[in-house]
Amino acid sequence: MRVQDSSMSAGENNGYVQRHQPRPIRVGVIGVGNMGQHHTRVLSSMKDVELVGVADIDIERGLETASKYKTKFFEDYCELLPHLEAVCIAVPTRLHYAVGINCLLAGIHVLIEKPIAANISEAESLVNAAAESGCILQVGHIERFKPAFGELTKIIKTDELLALEAHRMSPYSSRANDVSVVLDLMIHDIDLLLELAAAPVVKLAASGTCTPNSTYLDYVTATLGFANGIVATLTASKITHRKIRRIVAHSKNSFTEADFLNNEIWIHRYPTNSITDNRQTYRQDGLIEKVYTSNVEPLGAELEHFVNCVRGGNQPSVGGEQALKALRLASLIEQMAVSDKVWNPLDSQSEPIMQSFSSTI
Repeated sequence: MRVQDSSMSAGENNGYVQRHQPRPIRVGVIGVGNMGQHHTRVLSSMKDVELVGVADIDIERGLETASKYKTKFFEDYCELLPHLEAVCIAVPTRLHYAVGINCLLAGIHVLIEKPIAANISEAESLVNAAAESGCILQVGHIERFKPAFGELTKIIKTDELLALEAHRMSPYSSRANDVSVVLDLMIHDIDLLLELAAAPVVKLAASGTCTPNSTYLDYVTATLGFANGIVATLTASKITHRKIRRIVAHSKNSFTEADFLNNEIWIHRYPTNSITDNRQTYRQDGLIEKVYTSNVEPLGAELEHFVNCVRGGNQPSVGGEQALKALRLASLIEQMAVSDKVWNPLDSQSEPIMQSFSSTI
């Protein structure tokens, strides 16, 4: 017969110690349109998160979302803020600064969708506000959290990288029609290529076009030169009839294709051996390897990273500084695409262009 010790602590039961569960982080979502809906869905299922509420100027959409995920709706997001420790902001780009600065000034940790802001000045203010308040500022460059990108990063480290290609193409959509294709789509690959090349940009050329009824660039291609000799080309389109999300890495001994839509990676290598059979020699023309990746949902990984940063006080992998760096380059690409000029920091004629940027890309 087992007798329970009367001196046993409250956290013990039948000889087993109950592990301490961390207190859930109180999180809200501001803006429940296309992307905000997904933020709400993921947050509602996270065990270490309390989804306090959602806010949106569209009352019908906000009420429907709140009901679906069993949380509260706030028509005015300012009324939601006193209840939060952290917030996901998924409003239109032009509102990123106004909403983001209010949240940071209220001492709330922020995950804001990309781009960080509509212009460099607003982005700099958000970065400064986060530093002054001591709050986490993470920006939703979700491609960083795709398993294919993680594997691509590992592969590139094993060989000498020479060049990069990025293609991000989509059919026309009314979504995100308040910004150019550079800020809507290309900025994802700008962030990824800056991370992969790991060197300053020293040369840039860009061209672009827009549809007759569009105010903003709908198709842009850019060529970058990095200080370490790596070259890169980026193409982004809102007028392509097929969706493409791809990065190709040209290395000294391999050619690697990363397909972010299908979460697949293919490595093409030079043959290193030959086969002799009955006095006949056969040589391989090439070797193709398929790299298997995980099926982790990128948004889930991104939000889990955000919550862990909030809980542990660590800086996010894509913080305000990294997002600002990508925005500076995106803004320069837009300028070059419109003017059809080539930017080179060593060229005196490029100096007036660079005066609008507060730091080196």
